[in-house]
Amino acid sequence: MDGKHMQIGEVAARTELSLRTIRHYEETGLVAPSARSQGGFRLYTETDVQRLMVIRRMKPLGFTLDQMRDLLDATDRLDASDLDADERKALLEQVRAYQQAAAEQVEKLRVQLSRAEDFEATLRARVEQAAPPPATVRD
Repeated sequence: MDGKHMQIGEVAARTELSLRTIRHYEETGLVAPSARSQGGFRLYTETDVQRLMVIRRMKPLGFTLDQMRDLLDATDRLDASDLDADERKALLEQVRAYQQAAAEQVEKLRVQLSRAEDFEATLRARVEQAAPPPATVRD
């Protein structure tokens, strides 16, 4: 285990996820606190934070909870040292497929961003064109 334990509030601050969202990911089995305090508070490690960051990065790219779970399972298994060559190869292919899907989503977002920037520039030019000229000061 990786040393220091953090309570959910610190994890929320570090990941920029709400407490509710972290609890939801716990309920859906995407992440689990590494421990509980004597008072029953969830305790997380740096590994748990990194897992939540993967989830946070996948969400805006449109990945489903099942896809997130599938990728996390594959990466967890890749981290295990007792894989045979065929299993490692299959898991790498699975992760590569997610990498490719992410790359495709990033490209779609770039196109959307470019269109949004063009639209904003068009509106800015229209406002500047229609705005009255600045008043001149007379002595």
